[in-house]
Formats: sequence, structure tokens, C-alpha cells
Amino acid sequence: MSNHDTHSISDTLSEYPIEIDFPDITPYADGNSGVPYLYTFDSGKAGPHVMINVIVHGNEVCGAIVVKELIDLGIAPRQGRLTLSFANAAAYLNFDPNQPDASRFVDQDLNRVWTKEILDDLGRDSSELRRARELRPIIDKVDFLLDLHSMHEKCPPLCVCGPLDKGLALAREQRSPAWVIRDEGHPEGCRLRDYDDFGDPDSEKNALLVECGQHWEASAVTVARDVTARFLLLHHVIQEDDLPASWYQPVEPTMNIVKVTEPVVASSMDFRFAAPYTGLETFAEKGSLIAWRDGKEIRTPYDNCVLVMPSLRQLRPGVTVVRFGELCV
Repeated sequence: MSNHDTHSISDTLSEYPIEIDFPDITPYADGNSGVPYLYTFDSGKAGPHVMINVIVHGNEVCGAIVVKELIDLGIAPRQGRLTLSFANAAAYLNFDPNQPDASRFVDQDLNRVWTKEILDDLGRDSSELRRARELRPIIDKVDFLLDLHSMHEKCPPLCVCGPLDKGLALAREQRSPAWVIRDEGHPEGCRLRDYDDFGDPDSEKNALLVECGQHWEASAVTVARDVTARFLLLHHVIQEDDLPASWYQPVEPTMNIVKVTEPVVASSMDFRFAAPYTGLETFAEKGSLIAWRDGKEIRTPYDNCVLVMPSLRQLRPGVTVVRFGELCV
């Protein structure tokens, strides 16, 4: 057998116990606008259409908690329109605490289908494509999108702002999380945060994807509440006291901007890291050893190199196991 890191279900549960109860979202199945599991509230006043989107992946519970709480609080936009979406309810409802990674999706990753070509091709079908097509008419009208996610590994929270200057500017305005990742997306398919006008430098529409922490750690919920509150405040959808004071967390004094330069892709099952990395480890010197692939060393390509979301949980040939990012200092 090759010498590589693998993780069984029991390993996952022992490393990262499930600290959060998964709320029942079935009472929200009807929504309020004809689209299942989606709520839209219109203030009747001029302002942007802001969307909080959660559970693109069914095992990412922190966002589901936040959207449920917003609905239960009766949150109403002060101006513009607010949309709250449980994106992949079908995957979420399949969650099994004994197999916590198994409910990431039903048929395919919902966060890899967001191009007009794929969505318009009715010859393609899956649970996720049907849901994307259901959400698309609403998303096409959204001005500012916050897409809440979480991570396989216990990594500090981070914001993925995409490759464009407008995405970075929005992340800086948001101010939280303190780590911001500039990247080109995934070769496997287009993410929602890069879809259509969100990925157009000439459009004023904009989106952020926030990874709130490890999937099942309680602190991920704290982060999700904070970034959601700040996003709604930033776009004047709410006033500060519309949400409980406990939702707001102190802002870190320094933001760290990381530009992703290249992926590290497994060519076989023979891949292992030099240490148990979980993400945002920073190597001051070029040439630092970080892994072996098919017995060959992989070293950092430049000074101040950051490991972005390393994980071997999905290890197979062709999978990106980590990305190199250059810390902008």
C-alpha cells in the first residue's frame, strides 16, 4: 500500500466531533415565493437585492443555522430586497452523523455548475442541476451575494473573493474574516460566487464566499452569524440593533490577502503531506518541503507561501489537494 494520509469515517469523527445540532429545516420547505426552501422579503423601498445563501453542500450546517435564525427572528429589510436560501436541502436532509462527509451533494457538486452553458443544457440532469435551475431566476436578480460554507479541516475562517478587484474591495469593506483568498475558481466547474455578473469586472454585482471554519465546530456558527450581520449592515439591509448583539464579533486589526497562484494536484493515491496541515500555514522561505507526490518532493515555489485549504479527504488522481498562495505583504 502507498504511504499516504487517508481518513476513514471514524478518523473524521474522532478528529472533528460534531459539536452542532443540525436544525430541522423541513418547516421552511414551502418558502414564501413559490421556490422551495427560499424566502424573499421586499422592503418596498429602493435598495439592493441582497442574498444569503447556505447549504450549497449538505454537510455545512453553520449557514443553515443562521438562515433559520434570520427567518425565525422575522428579519425584514430596511431597504431593497433580502433573499434567504437553503440551497441544497436535498443533500442536507440526507445528513447522517455516522457518515458526515457523505451528504456533500446528492449527484454532483452544486458549486461547480454555474455557467449558462451547463444550466441551459437540458440534456444534462441531476438533483443539483434541477435545484440550480430552480434558483437561477432569483439569483439572476441578486446584486450582492453572501455564500456561507465551511471546511473539511480545522482552518481559520477565510473569505474567497475571486480574482477580480471588485471582489477584493468588497472583502475589505466586509472586514471579516481577516484572511482573504484571491483565486480563479476551480477547474472542475464554476462556483456560484463566480457566476455571470458576479464574475464580470464591468458589472456592479458582487459576491463573497466565506468558509466559516470546520464543518461541525461550534465556532463556525459564531463566524457565520458575524459575517452575515456585517454583510447585511454593509448593504444597509438592516440596522445594527435588528440582530442580537451576540451576533457581532470584534474585527481583527489586520487583514491578510493571499493570491492563489497554482494548484497541487494528486496524480495517484501516493500523496502525503510533510505535516498535518489544516490551512493557512505560511512558509517564509522558498523551497520549504510540504509534501511528497509519487515519492517526489513538493516544495514551496516562493517566499511567504500560504497553503490554501489542504485536505486529503477526497484524495484520488486528478484532485487538487492544496493550493499555493502568495501572501501579499
